[in-house]
Amino acid sequence: MTETALLPGPAVVASPGDFPDWSQAASHAATRVPDAAVTATWRALNYLCAAQLYLNDNVLPARPLRVADVKEVPSGHWGVCPPVNFMLAHLGPLTAGRPPGSEVLVVHGAGHAGPSALAHAYLTKTLTLTGNGPGWSAADMRALAAGFPHTRAYGGEITPLIPGVRYTGGQLGPALAVAQGMVLDAPHRLVVALLGDGELETGAAAAAWTGQRALLGSGLHGAVLPVVLANGLRMGGPSILSGLDEDELRAYFTGLGYEPFLHDGSDVAGFRTVLAEVFARLRPLGVARPQPVLVLTMPKGATGPEQVAGRRIAGTPAVHKTPLKDPARNREEFAALAAWLASYEPAELFTDRGQPSDLVRQALPDPAPRPRPAPPVEPLTVRGEQAWPLVSAVIRERAAAGSFRLFSPDEAASNRLRLAVSGDGMPEWASEILNEEICHAWLQGYTETGRDALLATYEAFAAVNTSLLVQHLKHRSTRTVTGAGGLPNINYLITSLGWRNTYSHQNPGLVSAMLETENPTVHVFTPADTTRAAAILTVMLTGRDRANFLIADKHHTFTFPPDTIREELTNGAAIWPHLSNPGPGAPDLVLASAGDVAARELSAAADQIAAARPDTRIQYVHINDLTVLGQPDTWPAALPDDTFARLFPAGVPVLLATVTQAPAARALLAARGETARVRVVGYRDPGRPLPAADLLELCGMSATALTAQALSMVKEPR
Repeated sequence: MTETALLPGPAVVASPGDFPDWSQAASHAATRVPDAAVTATWRALNYLCAAQLYLNDNVLPARPLRVADVKEVPSGHWGVCPPVNFMLAHLGPLTAGRPPGSEVLVVHGAGHAGPSALAHAYLTKTLTLTGNGPGWSAADMRALAAGFPHTRAYGGEITPLIPGVRYTGGQLGPALAVAQGMVLDAPHRLVVALLGDGELETGAAAAAWTGQRALLGSGLHGAVLPVVLANGLRMGGPSILSGLDEDELRAYFTGLGYEPFLHDGSDVAGFRTVLAEVFARLRPLGVARPQPVLVLTMPKGATGPEQVAGRRIAGTPAVHKTPLKDPARNREEFAALAAWLASYEPAELFTDRGQPSDLVRQALPDPAPRPRPAPPVEPLTVRGEQAWPLVSAVIRERAAAGSFRLFSPDEAASNRLRLAVSGDGMPEWASEILNEEICHAWLQGYTETGRDALLATYEAFAAVNTSLLVQHLKHRSTRTVTGAGGLPNINYLITSLGWRNTYSHQNPGLVSAMLETENPTVHVFTPADTTRAAAILTVMLTGRDRANFLIADKHHTFTFPPDTIREELTNGAAIWPHLSNPGPGAPDLVLASAGDVAARELSAAADQIAAARPDTRIQYVHINDLTVLGQPDTWPAALPDDTFARLFPAGVPVLLATVTQAPAARALLAARGETARVRVVGYRDPGRPLPAADLLELCGMSATALTAQALSMVKEPR
């Protein structure tokens, strides 16, 4: 799933809410660019894709193909490239004639289209292969082919390392929902989502079709054009979609609320006519009218070899990757490769210097201007409300500043978030759908286009998005490598904690998985009360380049002294003087809490310990961000060694209570070499339903159980 920025527009729209007349783009393209130019561009893209898979020399065929020109071990994916290239070739002229102030983006549902993205970047002169910058030359064309897959530079599949690509794949399914998120509150934007047969079989894609109905009346948005690449095949066999005839396909998409347009791609002039009709029917997302969907039934791997030595290739899973497995050694495959490459007539497509021919250049998009970065949002001010409503107030204040959305799987009210200033309704900037994946994809598309967002969900169901988040962290890491940082934070508000929920709703595993990535942008916030949670949220909603997970119990009403809040926000942890009794010298025991439930129980335990053993010297520490416990070389927010030693003096036993699973905190401490003297208490699966009080007792998290553990640790020799 990737996003190719064909032609980014300005970050600020001159007339917000003025939906562009996209039919102008089609009309302009039809009069300005001949069909032959579009066809030539498609052939050029196909040729460059095939060359990347097979050639290490003679890319500009100055002589007949030789065995030495062919790669020893061809690798990469071919099947998805021709239909993707077909769409890119047709969209180039359309973007060049776009309405003033508008922009067109393309989201790829398949990460396998790496050769297409690289080929397109070469044609648009944005790919650096030799020398100090992008360019067209025979040497660059050879480097494009010979270097594929560009393991260290660009990869072999779509990544944000490829110029113009700002979103990466790895998670099949959410492309349509990500496209929807990109156009929210952006009426000037059109996102073309290219969706494959296999992707349409995923739950995320299936939910996204009808998910747009959850956005009705939610504001002024741009348009999404879904393009279904219905080529009939998945990786290993026929797709489910291939079992539908044309009437059934039309009925399927009509039933989903779309107006389907079908074409097989065999007639460029006819397809351009259909595309113009589709563009004329584009509507803003959130409008209660059928949206167009374009179904391209071009066969997978079209224009490739049909058969070799009696072995059928076209229409079989053989086209998914390299259809010719060993042309360097197999004579018949070598002959088929030579004929395949020659069929594109590359001499008509490129000059002997590697430049696209004049015909090809006519169909390429205009040079893309660099988008202006979105202006930073001023930090919010926490108002003087009490308990959980304070969190709601922070969200409302951020929404009032604009360029913000909240997504929730039908749980905002359940999570005690009061989003409307008056009444119980949902404001335009808040969207709910009972699907965590769609909520994440909307959030991802929204933040990918420079706006702030928050996903609020139950703790147990947040884990559904684990794989999506892992892939998104990879995407952001690769963006950082290119120097294209500065994206708004990924923000999760995780509440309805398992400590008070039914057995099936107990799963704090998401934050454990995020910590296991050791991604330096991850922060797991564990505030002690809602005042602290609100303070953290103000920071989360105005920051950049972080993945924040705020764990806050919606039922928690305890409030602790605010004296140390600033230190907790700054350092991620602080000593609580009101619960500490260190006395002279080092303490006998350090009590540390991470999270509101943990702070409630451990603070009560501190009182019980003081009553039972008043001579015990206790230092109480609250952890506001779990990552501060980790190794400084891995976690940027980690406590420096001297601060860690001040909070957790050497040789002193530590009892740490955390609302997360205990292994997550243990792993962080183990990286610092702190295991023997630290006991970590956290959630563990009880194996059966239990009342909340019994669950605390079973996990050793109740005040009574924590007191008993603490006293036993004091008795132990240091």
